[in-house]
Amino acid sequence: MLLNMSKSWIRILVITFIAALIPVVFVIFVYAGVFGTLQSENDLLRYRNATASLVVSQEGELIGRIFIENRTTITYSQLPTHLINALVSAEDVRFYKHRGIDSRSLFRVFFKTILFNKQRSGGGSTITQQLAKNMFGRKRSGPFAIIINKTKEGFLAHRLEKVFTKEEILTLYLNTVSFGENVFGIGTASQRYFNKKAENLNIEESAVLVGMLKANNSYNPRLYPENARKRRNLVLSQMQKYKYLKTSESDSLSALPLILNYSNLETGGPADYFLYQVKNEVKQILQDINLTNEKKWNAEEDGLLITTTLNIQLQKDVNNTFHDHLAIMQKRLNEQYESRYGRKLIEKLAESELMNLKLDGRSDEVDFRQIFDWNGSFSDSISVRDSLIHSLTLLHAGFIAMDPVTGAVRAYAGGIDFRTQPYDQILARRQMGSIFKPVLYSLALEQGIKPCYYLNNDSIVISDFGEWSPGNFDHSFGGKYSLTGALVHSMNIPTFNLFLKVGFGRLDSLWRKMGFTFPLEDKPSLAMGTAEASIREVAIAYSSFANGGHKVTPQKIVSIKSPDGELIWENEFKEDTVRILSERTCRLISAILQKAVREGTGSPLKSVYGVKLTMAGKTGTSQDYADAWFTAFNPGIVLVSRVGASFPSVHFNTSTNGAGGSLALPLVAMTLKKAESDTGLMRQLNRPFPGLAPELAMELNCPDYREKSVYENIINIFKKEKMSYEKQINKAEKTNKSFFERIFGKKKKPGNRIDLRAIGQ
Repeated sequence: MLLNMSKSWIRILVITFIAALIPVVFVIFVYAGVFGTLQSENDLLRYRNATASLVVSQEGELIGRIFIENRTTITYSQLPTHLINALVSAEDVRFYKHRGIDSRSLFRVFFKTILFNKQRSGGGSTITQQLAKNMFGRKRSGPFAIIINKTKEGFLAHRLEKVFTKEEILTLYLNTVSFGENVFGIGTASQRYFNKKAENLNIEESAVLVGMLKANNSYNPRLYPENARKRRNLVLSQMQKYKYLKTSESDSLSALPLILNYSNLETGGPADYFLYQVKNEVKQILQDINLTNEKKWNAEEDGLLITTTLNIQLQKDVNNTFHDHLAIMQKRLNEQYESRYGRKLIEKLAESELMNLKLDGRSDEVDFRQIFDWNGSFSDSISVRDSLIHSLTLLHAGFIAMDPVTGAVRAYAGGIDFRTQPYDQILARRQMGSIFKPVLYSLALEQGIKPCYYLNNDSIVISDFGEWSPGNFDHSFGGKYSLTGALVHSMNIPTFNLFLKVGFGRLDSLWRKMGFTFPLEDKPSLAMGTAEASIREVAIAYSSFANGGHKVTPQKIVSIKSPDGELIWENEFKEDTVRILSERTCRLISAILQKAVREGTGSPLKSVYGVKLTMAGKTGTSQDYADAWFTAFNPGIVLVSRVGASFPSVHFNTSTNGAGGSLALPLVAMTLKKAESDTGLMRQLNRPFPGLAPELAMELNCPDYREKSVYENIINIFKKEKMSYEKQINKAEKTNKSFFERIFGKKKKPGNRIDLRAIGQ
């Protein structure tokens, strides 16, 4: 019997020993890395958060971030004392007493979480353990995952406490922790929810953000403000409990309403289209640098500081002008298409587009979509068909402002709303209308044709293009216009006659030299502006008029610096030496287009909107008012705007609303008027045109219009002049060719014979 009792005790002792040994072996296995790598102290010292790169304006104002994890790293000195107190009170009141593991909390976790499998008992991890989890994550799953993860975090917490001070641990933690919405770190969270730097947070705001750490979605103050307010008050009561706040302070702060100043630069910043372009350019710059540099830079992880050329005040002026002007014009277009005929046209167009989608395998399903509206965008359940009807009548617009000498982009509005309309209108290619004309007129000046050369304004019929006939915007004809007068008043018939004189070949050559990429078609209506171009290309071309004849490339980035301030890359803004026009031609074109602003189609800039800056400018209206353009410039700035719906078939039906001077010019005019109140901004924009030499001034000294004789006018009433376009253009080409070109050159094939209507101003 004694022997049996002895065996039982031995068995109990063995079982007890094994039971005691298992945790020891388990801990040894975790320490040895059997369940996954355990980072060394050196690994911890080398640890670095993936930090978002900041993109700022030329004034240093934040306009956006480039990131994998949206994080802005800050230092301990930037953390308010009350933020630290709130964190310690709510998350780890014994933080300053333990060395990474709190034994009291450990026993609570052991009995509640492990033995009784209460996953929500919580309260076990110290701030240091949470930091370990945030730094390296939890990659294991399964029934023993929580035990393995907690043990690893315990070891890591102990090591963290050995290599970092308490202040460094708090800083690492607050730079690492998630605040929901893909926001990491207190620096980014304070900007997102309160639109301020972390050091400027007040006590109740700190309490809101600390409260989110418990459950960043459930206590998100934007999504669940009442939950967030209650959680904030709990944090404040903890601060009072542990003597960080007086009872009176806690009570008064708890009584305050929850007030946010939500600012999401990733979905609604001041320059989203610009930011997208900057991101692509920065990645390319760093890719080139990394090919030859030992240190490899990554814009999404390295917390770089990217300074851009953007003038934030001018950009805000453009944004405000878009809202003020386009909201009114959108309402007018909607009213036009609310008529029975207009609605029928839009529905027919929508059905056609819907058919294309069905062919691609998409049906007219109902979906939850973000709907753009100038009075405030909203989400709604809407069918593809109804969504198409809404989008077809949307007026899109693009706007760029650029320094014509350096190419520095000062403002960039690629559309009406990046979230719902991400396609960049500045890169879209549309019919130019009359803003094409200065290209043609500059070629004439290059060929030696004088500003006072008079062009016929008689009716013409082109016999080999389906009896096509150019017409002026105001339907007038007769008399003669000087080259200056024809451009100032955007006359089509004289422009067509000038086109016949200079010829297609050299126009095509200059077109490509000026930076346009769309191939020109050799047809009569080209003179009226049927060529297509992007806003970017027009800005490059008009910059040559402003800078004396040189081609520039738009520049968006000033410099890229490391988080420590090391200069990684700097833009030298070298002036382009490629000359595409003579200085004489540019001086004359600038003088003529200044007159267009004083007396011609651009006159509303001053007469209606009261812009005081000296500007040259040109309006443009494509066929049937499908697109409205306006460009203005002086030696300090070039501004280009374009407005139009996605489909050319959707447009205003009168010049009152649809012409360049009515639809696009106000975007430039209202922006400049706002800018004139900013002294600093005006120093960049207000660069006067150089004075004209006396001989150039004399070349412009003639009447815009000259009457023909009575006999010529009578003949013109009864008879339209007929001509062959092919013969006339070949004659011009022959005149413009050198002796050797005339002998050895190939004959040019005629263009497509199509019937096109005249293009307006």
